[in-house]
Amino acid sequence: MLNTTYAKVLLGTFVLLISAFGVAYADHAWGKYHWDLSTVDTLANPLELGDNLSSSWQESLVGASSDWNNSVLKNQVAAGTSNANCDPTLGQVEVCNGAYGDNGWLGIAQIWVYRGKDGHIAQAIVKLNDTYFSLPAYDTSAWKDLVVCQEVGHTFGLGHQDENFTNANLGTCMDYTNDPDGSLYGQLNNEHPNQHDYDMLSSIYGHLNGTGDGTPGSGKGSGKGKPANVGTVTLNTPAEWGLAVAQDAQGRDSLYVRHLGSGVDVITHVLWAE
Repeated sequence: MLNTTYAKVLLGTFVLLISAFGVAYADHAWGKYHWDLSTVDTLANPLELGDNLSSSWQESLVGASSDWNNSVLKNQVAAGTSNANCDPTLGQVEVCNGAYGDNGWLGIAQIWVYRGKDGHIAQAIVKLNDTYFSLPAYDTSAWKDLVVCQEVGHTFGLGHQDENFTNANLGTCMDYTNDPDGSLYGQLNNEHPNQHDYDMLSSIYGHLNGTGDGTPGSGKGSGKGKPANVGTVTLNTPAEWGLAVAQDAQGRDSLYVRHLGSGVDVITHVLWAE
């Protein structure tokens, strides 16, 4: 029988081969959720990633911001305006880290969205759990880069390309893995987005750009990325996240919806530790 390491190498090689021939992975938009912003809007006023992070996370956030700026949705790292609870700020993404406890999750992305056919995001937060990232298994630049990249990607409207920790890496941070930089099994690096992520964002934001594929067009976005106040609520544990509506490949609840007042839902995407 093939040993596990050799099998992983073969799988990684197979993924490289099919990628070279342009095989597209499944649609991985996060439902219909997106910011009401066109590329023209975000070129003039980039979506802000509020930096509430300690020094050990700075490089990961700057790197993720740079990577995602290769997409049609432009962003910039800005001074964070949140607090110890990581409360959201209207019209932007707040990114926070803290010792959130031995609760099982590495990171969460939460978006506040208006109910209705448009699915516009009002505000979003990313939380990174130092209770786990202080442990040797996770206290590495590779794990931090992957998780920051993935959670920020969720706040832009992306889901996962794959949710199996033990199969071959797809070469994207939107893929679950136990080998973030690919060094354990000689496979693809999962610390950054890949072209399929950028293509998916082009599709998601195409209608706002006035083009079919999302490339910069006439900028038909209405500029409503900074909506009226939709309120805040503490959301640190599954009991506070609302109804579980999806599970990952391991059968763990990974997506939650909580209905708030005034026609607003808060959606939580959770990345569990192995």
